[in-house]
Amino acid sequence: MAGGALAVVEEWLEAVNNADGLRLEQLTTPVVEISGPRGSGPTERAVLSGWLQRAGFSSRALRWFCGSDGSVVVEQAAQWVDVESGAKQDRVVLASRFRVDGAQVSAYTRHADLASALQAAGLNGADMVTERRSQGYPPPARPTISRSIQSGAGMTTTPKGTHPSGSG
Repeated sequence: MAGGALAVVEEWLEAVNNADGLRLEQLTTPVVEISGPRGSGPTERAVLSGWLQRAGFSSRALRWFCGSDGSVVVEQAAQWVDVESGAKQDRVVLASRFRVDGAQVSAYTRHADLASALQAAGLNGADMVTERRSQGYPPPARPTISRSIQSGAGMTTTPKGTHPSGSG
């Protein structure tokens, strides 16, 4: 579940950054628990599309943390832009905590800092994701060999069928 949860959150954040309300709704349970600086509570996922249009929010993931129970924490460099003028507004580093059930986000909480998000999720530094494939997480069922074989003249080759992308 951990890899699947990570991939769902990655897609969810991509939908937010692309202001893709339809995709965001598809990746969210019909009723999602939302908590942030302006309040908290159960929210129908259809509300998210309107929020995307008003918020002018985007972020860049800095660090990812993932638990085996569907908990994901992402430290982010966040930026808000005035949707009317395009003028940049607040810029801050924050942390987002997600709970993923199945293949959908069922809870989202915005935290002012990484430490509080990790504590609330029951995660710590040992849960930090050190390797991710942007579009291919979790890794394929068959393990790939990440080492290369030295061939003559200082060149390296990867054995057929072991290319990290899964093609070979």
